[in-house]
Amino acid sequence: MSKVLIIGCGGVASVAIQKCCQQSEVFTEICIASRTKSKCDALKEKLEGKTATKITTRQVDADNFDELCTLIKEEKPDLVMNIALPYQDLTIMDACLACGVNYLDTANYEPENLDDPEWKAAYEKRCKEEGFSAYFDYSYQWAYKEKFEKAGLTALLGTGFDPGVTQVFCAYAQKHLFDQIDTIDILDCNGGDHGYPFATNFNPEVNLREVSAPGSYWENGHWVEIPAMSIKREYNFDQVGDKDMYLLHHEEIESLAKNIPGVQRIRFFMTFGQSYLTHMKCLENVGMLSTSPIEFQGHQIVPIQFLKALLPDPASLGPRTVGKTNIGCIFTGKKDGREKTAYIYNVCDHQECYREVGSQAISYTTGVPAMIGAMMMLTGKWVKPGVYTCEEFDPDPYMEALNKCGLPWQIDENPVLVD
Repeated sequence: MSKVLIIGCGGVASVAIQKCCQQSEVFTEICIASRTKSKCDALKEKLEGKTATKITTRQVDADNFDELCTLIKEEKPDLVMNIALPYQDLTIMDACLACGVNYLDTANYEPENLDDPEWKAAYEKRCKEEGFSAYFDYSYQWAYKEKFEKAGLTALLGTGFDPGVTQVFCAYAQKHLFDQIDTIDILDCNGGDHGYPFATNFNPEVNLREVSAPGSYWENGHWVEIPAMSIKREYNFDQVGDKDMYLLHHEEIESLAKNIPGVQRIRFFMTFGQSYLTHMKCLENVGMLSTSPIEFQGHQIVPIQFLKALLPDPASLGPRTVGKTNIGCIFTGKKDGREKTAYIYNVCDHQECYREVGSQAISYTTGVPAMIGAMMMLTGKWVKPGVYTCEEFDPDPYMEALNKCGLPWQIDENPVLVD
């Protein structure tokens, strides 16, 4: 008998909630809370009569600590699933600590206001010490480790696909396939077509900030930072075909560098079409990706938030997106004294996702792992006091759940390597 409080009701949260309802023996009760309660009510209505899980809804401002605490104390969940925005991670973690409840999210913290002087000082210090300049990193949440340990609570960070499943793939490779992992290349390919001239497959603010930032990778014990989109490779993806991919900074590199002993290099690549890149560069050049408020006709507006209002809602892309995603990790290393390679990956079909839960594959491949991470915690398989990322737990039950819950994986023992 487990009750979860799910904060958020966008595209990813909708998938996670529906998948939780398919596992009603674990998720006996769900409270969906969002700033817009009508979204929660609509999803509840859609699911009623189709699941044994009891569903309730609440309104909450996830930026408001007091509101969160009141909600958690009244609902008394066994776990809070944060599927809101990365900006809200720390506030929700604070509320979980104050109320004595375990915590889970799908992406690490980044600040919404990049002009905040206190944040800016800490950011500049980290850039100098660590050697990468991405706005998002794990330091803010890792700083909660001792607090969660003392409270006897577990915080599971980043149980989406990447981060999340990719880290579980790494833990599985380390446990079963290699004695020593030397290199990891994480490849994220979206071969889907939604028919719009320009749209993002998840929150536009987060997506566009991530893609337009300098890239970086881990090599021989330190970060190497490069200009945005300056390293390009072509790769032939199973069931998708040849795609251009670009090296980006990504959060799981930071935790894998810490938790995979002796790894020499970790890189992250994501595919983009030329139309997407041309649109993004144009928007960046005219200032539409800026997070700094500007004065417009007597009002303060944030350009990237205004752009978000103009772009198609990622949650609306499901019915029109066709094609497949292919996301996985290529490993090189040694087993029994011999050189070895392996590629663990998942292929997901956009239209199959839409038929099952009404979403495109990007939301599906994040929402399903959120449910699986919660299931690992609620069944006691992934619980220990502190703050952890997915590769720090036993990968086997999670990998088994991926196969059962819609994200089957496969292993290629002789993959083409990325040069």
